Amino acid sequence: MSDLDTARLLPWVTPEGKPAYLFTDGTGYVSRLADTMEAVQLDMAGDLLDHAADLLDDHRTTPDQLRFVLARMSEALTDVRRIAVSRGARP
Repeated sequence: MSDLDTARLLPWVTPEGKPAYLFTDGTGYVSRLADTMEAVQLDMAGDLLDHAADLLDDHRTTPDQLRFVLARMSEALTDVRRIAVSRGARP
């Protein structure tokens, strides 16, 4: 098994935009910070889905508003996908 097989994919990227990994037993400060960050990201994605539904129901919503919410949804989906990959890789 390689070192990456035992690493945790973190819910953020490096300054260069590359995946960030943590080698841990899951009990340290950075692991707890990552757990908290994942929970916040998932909550924000849920709130964003609710907001998008409201915008779609409102016929006064402008194209700029829709583009903005779509950009935020793309960011949220990227976060959610990273969390899913990370959790799927954990034992």
